[in-house]
Amino acid sequence: MADTLVLRRVRRVSGEEIDIVIKNGVIAAITGPGQGQAEREWDGSGAYVSSGWIDMHVHAFPEFDPYGDEIDEIGVRRGVTTIVDAGSCGADRIADLIASGKQAKTNLLAFLNISRIGLLRIDELSHMEWIDREMVKQAISKYGGSIVGLKARISRSVVGDSGVEPLRVARELSEATGLPLMVHIGSGPPDIREVIPLLARKDIITHYLNGKKNNLFDDEGQPLPVLTDAVERGVHLDVGHGTASFSFRVAEAAKRHGIDPDTISTDIYRGNRLNGPVYSMGHVLSKFLLLGYPLEEVIAAVTTRAAAWLGKPELGRIREGEIANLTLFTLEDGPVVLNDSEGEERTASQVIQAKGVVGNGEFIECEIRA
Repeated sequence: MADTLVLRRVRRVSGEEIDIVIKNGVIAAITGPGQGQAEREWDGSGAYVSSGWIDMHVHAFPEFDPYGDEIDEIGVRRGVTTIVDAGSCGADRIADLIASGKQAKTNLLAFLNISRIGLLRIDELSHMEWIDREMVKQAISKYGGSIVGLKARISRSVVGDSGVEPLRVARELSEATGLPLMVHIGSGPPDIREVIPLLARKDIITHYLNGKKNNLFDDEGQPLPVLTDAVERGVHLDVGHGTASFSFRVAEAAKRHGIDPDTISTDIYRGNRLNGPVYSMGHVLSKFLLLGYPLEEVIAAVTTRAAAWLGKPELGRIREGEIANLTLFTLEDGPVVLNDSEGEERTASQVIQAKGVVGNGEFIECEIRA
């Protein structure tokens, strides 16, 4: 007998209440509430359903310390059905990362670090000889189905005396391979005004809401011209919260000027999963509710907009006949204290709590954080 599950009386973010019937991992029917028929059911009264959350910036290679974690710990167990590892591995270890992804319940994609050593060291772009152009191209040729772009971390502690030169090489590699760049920004040098003009349409600025001195807003909260120019030419803005890269103050300035995130990502790894300030995708999304973004816009940033950037629109929709990748979540009443990466606290009246996922057709309950 076919294995069937009905998600009973779940709500889309629009408020529409539905039943979703899943048969052998595929969405078999989307019906009115209480109408779906199946062997098993999950009572979703009070819960929302969206297409599976996509986290565009994680670190999922546990062998690297401090920036590593287990794939499913930061994926399905926290409501995320697809993760994109943001350059943990270069050409030396990308095969190992992709192999581990095949054993996980969470879908794994990756940005390839332009440094062949990846995050084996946290100054991986401080020696230009670690950027091996041929190894980059060979890795893409072999693992192109899993590699979605190139990653370059362009901040002082990473590049050392190399300055902006690693980004110039990354730009050349992007043009040679046809893959976009994800560029980490942080403390200078190099100055942010040297970095951003090198980015092109579809490239990603991650950590764009960081509160460091070398950030994208001036002392009055006005966006720098390099940022507004980048937005106009189609550069993609990603949050990449992380341990040190999200500021409430900067996020409020960005919102005032309509410079909103294209995608919301966590930059999660073991340390900030266990000790904060990240904890989970739901925790990070709650900060954007607190900032005044509507629920539909917040969820779009981890579903339809992320899927569109990846060129995988099927990951961002709920449709009969397709493999079920879904996230189930609730809005829980506060008060709950939320922290940014600068140590600033805000009190939220509501937070987003992932309850479960259907990942590639399999129902998995999420780990609940108190």
